[in-house]
Amino acid sequence: MRRIADHHVFGVAVDPETRCAHYDDEYDVLALRFGCCERFFPCFECHAAVADHAPEPWPRDRFDEVAALCGRCGAGLTASEYLAAPETCPVCGGAFNPGCAAHHDRYFEGE
Repeated sequence: MRRIADHHVFGVAVDPETRCAHYDDEYDVLALRFGCCERFFPCFECHAAVADHAPEPWPRDRFDEVAALCGRCGAGLTASEYLAAPETCPVCGGAFNPGCAAHHDRYFEGE
């Protein structure tokens, strides 16, 4: 697992736990890596606001690589680890926003 300190999270008004201007509730503590630029963003709206290219989801053939960051404990999660339990960090047990699952197709290829 990698710590958030090892990665920069891009976006609009990103706080230390990865909340942003678009999603800032208690459980909005997850940053996801985009396949197009390999950068972490709190949400697809942040990507649209600060990136100069169209978004691409994280590729299925790279699901064994870190593609999500827990904003609570800083753990780096592979796409497979995150998708196995998308509402809870498998490292610290902290809750993620359950509504994020409705947007998995924006972040993960083939979901």
